[in-house]
Amino acid sequence: MIVVKAGGRTLMNNMKNIVKDIAKRNDVIFVHGGGDLVDEWEKRMGMEPQFKVSASGIKFRYTDEKELEVFVAVLGGLLNKKIVSMISAEGGRAAGITGADGPTVIAERKKKVIVREKVGEREVKRVIPGGLTGKIKEVRPELLRTLLDMGITPVVAPIALGTEGELLNVNGDQMAAEIAKAVKAEYLVLLTDVPGVLIDGEVVREIKSSEAEDFAKRVGPGMNIKIIMAGRVAKEGTKVIICDGTKESPLSCIKKGEGTWIV
Repeated sequence: MIVVKAGGRTLMNNMKNIVKDIAKRNDVIFVHGGGDLVDEWEKRMGMEPQFKVSASGIKFRYTDEKELEVFVAVLGGLLNKKIVSMISAEGGRAAGITGADGPTVIAERKKKVIVREKVGEREVKRVIPGGLTGKIKEVRPELLRTLLDMGITPVVAPIALGTEGELLNVNGDQMAAEIAKAVKAEYLVLLTDVPGVLIDGEVVREIKSSEAEDFAKRVGPGMNIKIIMAGRVAKEGTKVIICDGTKESPLSCIKKGEGTWIV
């Protein structure tokens, strides 16, 4: 079993080829982002996307009630169903869900978060309300397994069910990682718009799971969360690949050994 995750920018730039590769297989759970499309729709509606950086250096989307509505509509609806239709057009079978369906992914709402902010020339930390962002606490894989057993590819948007019954925005990389652990996937493939983890312009071919936290400190926001999540999954026995999702056959990285492997 393979869990594949594509971030919004990678997906929007190479959706046809990513979908083609997924449609050829019957062992994939596909988790997708789509933040750029959410930004586009928010701007159409006169809203300004909000991003923050956590105290640990992780960039995240700050989600209030209005933003969550757009997030659910665009990711859980428009984009999710477009991916499903494209898989069907390529001869595959797919069902689009969110983590709230089933429910499959349970998260706890972050009541407060510590963020880094610039004040003049200084960087300060302050506590702000957590909004409608969640940290994943549990994955219930029954629905995913049922779909796969029927020959249907689950296409999962990163929206979880909160412990108080609310919908929550969750990090797509964390969702893919937690799903991979829950289903004991053989591979977790994180598709990006770069060839792998880059240090001084060179691709790092292999990272041991015990080294992941240290490597994460050497890269920028976006890649750091991927490395942290990859390290945690690799400790459970799943092979993790961070590779180029902009190629004609993105999933060929598995056979070719391309990208950065976390083991």
